[in-house]
Parts: sequence; structure tokens; C-alpha cells
Amino acid sequence: MVDISQPHREFQRNSERELEKYVGISVYSSSHLKGVGGIYKYSYKDFIVKEINGEGKIFEIKEDVPISIYDESSHNYTTFNLIKINRDTFETVRILSRLLDVPVDSIHYCGLKDKLSLSVQQFSIRGNYVNKLKKFRYKDVFVRNITPTKKPVKIGSNWGNNFNITIRDIDPGQKKLETIQEILKILHKYGFPNYYGLQRFGTFRPNSHLVGRYILEEKYKDAFEEMVLTTYSTEDLKSQKIREKLRKTRDYGNLLKKIPNSLNYEKMLLKSIIDHPHNYERAIKKLPSYLLRLLISSFQSYLFNKLITLRVKNGFSLFQPVSGDVIGILDEENGHLTKVKYLYGRTYDKYLDEAISLDRARIVIPLIGYDTITDEFPLFNQLLRDLLIEEDIKPSIFENSLLREFDFKGAYRSMMVKPVGLELLDFGKDDVFKNKNKLKLEYSLKKGSYATMLLRELIK
Repeated sequence: MVDISQPHREFQRNSERELEKYVGISVYSSSHLKGVGGIYKYSYKDFIVKEINGEGKIFEIKEDVPISIYDESSHNYTTFNLIKINRDTFETVRILSRLLDVPVDSIHYCGLKDKLSLSVQQFSIRGNYVNKLKKFRYKDVFVRNITPTKKPVKIGSNWGNNFNITIRDIDPGQKKLETIQEILKILHKYGFPNYYGLQRFGTFRPNSHLVGRYILEEKYKDAFEEMVLTTYSTEDLKSQKIREKLRKTRDYGNLLKKIPNSLNYEKMLLKSIIDHPHNYERAIKKLPSYLLRLLISSFQSYLFNKLITLRVKNGFSLFQPVSGDVIGILDEENGHLTKVKYLYGRTYDKYLDEAISLDRARIVIPLIGYDTITDEFPLFNQLLRDLLIEEDIKPSIFENSLLREFDFKGAYRSMMVKPVGLELLDFGKDDVFKNKNKLKLEYSLKKGSYATMLLRELIK
């Protein structure tokens, strides 16, 4: 276990599996089967993400429908497909804001997409930006399907995402294809743990949950130091060196100009501390609201991940409900969770078992907020108590006013997720790595679930 009390986080092998354990990700659906190894995201072309809208339409990369005649007065937004290569969503929002001269909070999107990918997703901007978007040009960012609309797209309004993914550098060996097919059968039947993936916490500095925790505990100096000064063995050496200098010298004024623009949030915090020494609360609360929301939600996500892991550690099944579980009903139209839920361990268990077998229900876990009544989740309530003791977290953390300010009232989320249309497209010789194999998959996931959590079942 990495010691979070130290200013340097050292991982023994700097492997993805180590980082996953750091954010609570440990168990597999297919734990009895050995993985086939390999790597993903070797190139952006190996990780293609296409958003699926609420009506089930997959947005295609080359799709570009001409604008028909419309009445400007009846449309308040301009909606369009945005294709990006090797750029994260926040970076793309800043690019749009700067080039179109529009406030960041006027730009809307349904969800975040992986940076190292070729992705297509819908955006909306308040106002008429049809002509500006027609002229928009920026490296590795492309605009298609510009359409005036009455309403914007918004977080969560999509159904999910379609993935076309290649895993490379797989060692050849007997029964590799057989193993892949066995794992895919399990994923078809049971799905995989609905963990929040590393992208939620930081792929190279998986610490957003720690910062979120410190903010809710009102330990603003700790939050500042975790964001700015703490180094991770998994981040690039240049960043490690500048953080070490900042930590050892505290010469923020002279070192500020040496910090790369890629560390823009760190620069923002440092500027605030230079102007207002020791006022860490002011510095943290001056961060953009979307980032503060992300940090706090990362802490929620960490607790969710740990609860899945603790469930299995305590001997409970991922696949079968037990007394004290809460079962959420899925809607018939698109398979999303409804507000209807039942406590397992009563007289109607056989009906809940049938609903689960028909893919109409799931075991759910609470995402703790200010309005969560944990007693409604008996099994996970006990696991949560154990977790808070283990992590030395006081229950009063969920009473922080920021939870209300950002509307973190609490929710619940499926413990398992099943991929839709999971298909092995290809398994054969790798055209990049000599004497190695590759496999190519396609599948779709409902919003909020992570493609990488399926891939780890195969790679291990």
C-alpha cells in the first residue's frame, strides 16, 4: 500500500493494476481465468469512442449533414458533433471558448471522453454560432453536423458510448483465443464490476479523490499540497522535479514561471498563494467550479469502488444478491436505473431473482451525498462503517455545505454493468509488434460506465 502521509507516492512497478488498487479497483468477474496480457491505447486509432444519443443513434466520425432552412428566432443553441484526437474534454472546451470568444459556462456536453482516443461527441453552445463553427479550424479538433436547436445537450442526456478497441502486444500461446472467448462469455452473462476507472482519478496522478476528501474535511492546506507538491512515480520526470523544487524551497514566486502550462491548475493555486500567503481555503475555492465538482465526485467514486471491493473481500457474491442488498429496477426502454428499488431478503425475492435473470434489475450501491439515508442499504451500510473506520474518515464529512452547494444529494449506481453488442472482431497477428498478436473488440456501454474496466478483465 502506498503511504499517503508521504510527499512522494512510489509504486513498485508503476503498473496500471497498482494504480487501480490505489483507487479501490481490485476484483474481477473472471477472476478464475488468467488474462491474455497486452496493451491498449498504443495509438489513438486503437481507442475509438462514439457517443450514443438518447434515441440510440451512434454518432459516426465522418457524418456531416448539411443545415436545412431554419428560423433563427426559435433556436437558442447551436449543437454540433465534435471529433477530437488526443485531447481531453476540458482542453477542448477551453479551445472552443477561446477561438469562438464564448464563455466556458455557455458550452455544454454530455460527458467526458478519454484523452488518448479518437472520439466523437455532441456539444452545444448558447446562441447562434453556425457561421463561426463553419469556419472553425484547429489541429486534431473537427466540427461536423452543425444544427440550431431549442435546447442544449447536457450531462447525462446521452444513452452511452460505443467503443471500437484494439489490444496489442499479446504474447502468442496455446489456448489464448479459447481464454478470450471464455472471458467474453462471462462478460456476456454477468457483466463486470461497475468501477469508476482511473480516468476519474487521474491516469498518472490518481489523487483527485484525496483532494476531494481534504476539501470536504476543510483541510485546505493538505488539498493544496496534494495538488501542487506531492509527486507520483507514475508522472513524468519533469513534473516530478518541479514539484520537488517547489516542496523543498517553497520559492513559489521564482519557480512559477518555470512551471509548464500543462500544469495550469497548479499555476492557478500558486498564484493565489503568492498573492494571499497561507490562505489555502481561498486558493482552493478559486478553482473552477467544474473542477471542484469533479474532485468531490471523485471522493464519492472512490468510496463506491472500495465498497465493491469490500463486498467481495467479505465473501459476498458479485452476481447473486444476499439479504440486505438493494435491488434497483431498470426501465424497459433503455435499460437505465429507475427510482424503483427493493430490499432483498423478503417474501418477493423470487420475483427480484427473475428480474435480475431477465436483465431488468441490478444490485445497487449508494453514492453518498448529504441526503443519503445509508440505513436503506443494510449490507452496504455495514461495509461503509467498516470502510470509514479503515480510512479514518468521520461521518460528518457528508455534512459539508459544499455538497449542497454543488447538489451532491446522493444517488445509487449499479454494482455490475453488462456490455451491449460485445463482439470479438479480430484476433490475429499484430501489425505493429513483431511476433505478437492483437485482438479487436466492439461493444457499447450505458453512460457512466468505463470501457477500461471491461478491458482489464481480458488483460489482467
